[in-house]
Amino acid sequence: MLICAATNNAGKLKELRRILEKQGHLVKSQRELGICLDPDETGTTFAENARIKAAAVCAASGVATVADDSGLAVDALDGAPGVYSARYCGVHGNDETNNDKLLDAMEAVPDDRRQAKFVSAVCFMLPDGRSLTVTGECPGRVGRQRQGTNGFGYDPLFIPDEVGLADGSTRPNTDGLTYAQLEDWQKDAISHRGHALEALRLQLPAFLDPAAAAPGFERDTKYDGDKLRRIPRQPKSED
Repeated sequence: MLICAATNNAGKLKELRRILEKQGHLVKSQRELGICLDPDETGTTFAENARIKAAAVCAASGVATVADDSGLAVDALDGAPGVYSARYCGVHGNDETNNDKLLDAMEAVPDDRRQAKFVSAVCFMLPDGRSLTVTGECPGRVGRQRQGTNGFGYDPLFIPDEVGLADGSTRPNTDGLTYAQLEDWQKDAISHRGHALEALRLQLPAFLDPAAAAPGFERDTKYDGDKLRRIPRQPKSED
């Protein structure tokens, strides 16, 4: 399926493209489709913001669209920065200053109280207005200094509880590696965005074709797939 990725964030686009293409989709960024929108994220939840972005870009592109809204929720900060993660410092998308502010806010927090989680809400939107929203989370903690360069946002500070293995399973993050120190496949297996997109993969077939998920029914092609007919019950064999 051709999917438009509704984001102007290069790091997020890279992850969306990598995971969705592994699932078998063809992914185009909104800029590749000639769309320069940057909708205002006026929602109070990740799901609301994801839907705002998906709806705007889907209407402009005319193709199925995926939008992600995500952020870091820190226990010691009562869930902040949360939906304001990208603009925590007051300027949208300034990763370095956002990380500086987070380190300052957490400076006096002891190691045993630095728990946090990354949260992702992904909205899949069709041009006919139907949408499917899924979520994913990754628990971990906030480190005391930046570590690693393979990431964006708060990745250099976030230490997930687990890391991914080559076979798709996970293990405890005993080495204390940050998101930004992980290989792409190690992160995708445990990340908030990876979990959300896996939920999308599992739910998408039934969303696109509810009839296929209804036992005892099949599509009648002579009605161009708009009608359903019950599959005749086969008589039991006597032998």
